[in-house]
Amino acid sequence: MSSDDHDQRLNRALAAYLRQEIQAPALAIGDFLELISEEARRLGADDIASDVERMQTAAGKLNAFVAAVVADQGSDRALGENDHEFNRRLRHDLRTPLNAIIGYSEMLIEDMEGASDNGLRDDLVKLKQAGDQLLGQIDAMVALSHGDAAPIAREDKLAAHAGIVADVLRTVQPLQAGTSHLLDRQSRILVVDDNAANRDVLERRLTREGHAVVTAADGAQGLKLAAEGDFDLVLLDLIMPEVSGFEVLTRLKGDARTAHVPVIVISALDELDSVVRCIEAGAEDYLPKPFDPILLRTRINSSLEKKWLRDREKQFIADLEAEKKKSETLLLNILPSSIVSRMREGELKIADRVAESTILFCDLAGFTVLSGTMPAEGVLDFLGRIFTMFDALAAEAGVEKIKTIGDAYMAAAGIPEPQADHAERIVALAPRMMRAVRDVAAETGLALNARIGIHTGPIVAGVIGTHKFAYDVWGDSVNTASRMESHSVTGRIHLTDATRRALGGRFPLEPRGIVEVKGKGPMETYFLLEE
Repeated sequence: MSSDDHDQRLNRALAAYLRQEIQAPALAIGDFLELISEEARRLGADDIASDVERMQTAAGKLNAFVAAVVADQGSDRALGENDHEFNRRLRHDLRTPLNAIIGYSEMLIEDMEGASDNGLRDDLVKLKQAGDQLLGQIDAMVALSHGDAAPIAREDKLAAHAGIVADVLRTVQPLQAGTSHLLDRQSRILVVDDNAANRDVLERRLTREGHAVVTAADGAQGLKLAAEGDFDLVLLDLIMPEVSGFEVLTRLKGDARTAHVPVIVISALDELDSVVRCIEAGAEDYLPKPFDPILLRTRINSSLEKKWLRDREKQFIADLEAEKKKSETLLLNILPSSIVSRMREGELKIADRVAESTILFCDLAGFTVLSGTMPAEGVLDFLGRIFTMFDALAAEAGVEKIKTIGDAYMAAAGIPEPQADHAERIVALAPRMMRAVRDVAAETGLALNARIGIHTGPIVAGVIGTHKFAYDVWGDSVNTASRMESHSVTGRIHLTDATRRALGGRFPLEPRGIVEVKGKGPMETYFLLEE
């Protein structure tokens, strides 16, 4: 930015700052009068109502004059330039209503001296202070702009104001052309305008900025293109025949496919109600025609930036959801779903005493010897294949896999939720596991078979561990089922009398007789007869 440009920018900003200085106290005067009027009505203070009404009338005139001063085109002139009209309005137009407000407030404050504290007097004091502040600002601005103040004092005040404005301008530096960090991402923009010249101008400007632009000559075509394409922004004219811009806006925001696309309305219709209604309907921004190209580019970049951030946020949330699903799937592979639900509800220690459950142990007979002749990857692949088949069979039977121990597989029925037919489930599962092992042995040519042991009885089931969770079972019934497997015969399914009783004669069994079981003594056991 050149030195002349910088000076002009500073002059404009400083002049605007000085004019704005009169607006805050003027607005405060209107606010205090509204509060005083409401309080007077609440208290029934009819004696001051007429004076408050006169002050409100004066405040209306005051704020109208202030608004005109703030909008004065003199803000574009150099500081110190003599402007008789500007100073006349400051000296006379603003002083007349302001003096009326100050005078009435002084009178009412004096009348309320010594009265009980009802809040009115305090508000009137604040009202007078706001009036005095505004009067001081008017005097200061007249002195600065007209040169009435002493040169040294005037220069000091001007320097103070200029310092404030200069600090702001240093902070809010204009970006150099081409420095937007959006330039590395081409955006697709849809321009909907029934005026061909407007479409052409917007398309050329936006294409020059590096955007991909699609145009629509009317609202219906715009809706069709928006539904078919993936756009980052829509520039929308408001006044169009047949399908108006407002209808296009509401339909875009009402469609889940396009509701996320920001819309900037560009229209010659600049009355406030239309602007507000478009923003309420979901427009990202509203620009009047004819538009300023620099402001348009800034608004477009701002809208695209916000959409890009929203897209990143959505992607981040989607990634989190995907990771959450992966974690849940992994957790459900480790723990039963009902146990996971209990943990989510905040249950810290999960331990259940189960009155009756049926436990199964399956050991791959001969695999220990075979594993010594196989590479490590081959051992893992083989066990993974067998145990994956067991997992599928257990899930199909409604049986809970507990764990694998080396080349042994452990499962249980009747946990974590009670199952009246827990023994039948396990005994129906066991022959299918045997057949799966025989099928793999026949396919691979390996001398492999299995032994299975089953027992029914009470157990304790729960989750153990704080970092690496495991759902496990404990109790004498678990040890007994393990003994049934170790005392079984290769290729046979060995079960206890307790399981026989639980089956109620529904499965064919072969009595084995009394077996001396390590740690248990003599036990009457049975072999399941496979079909």
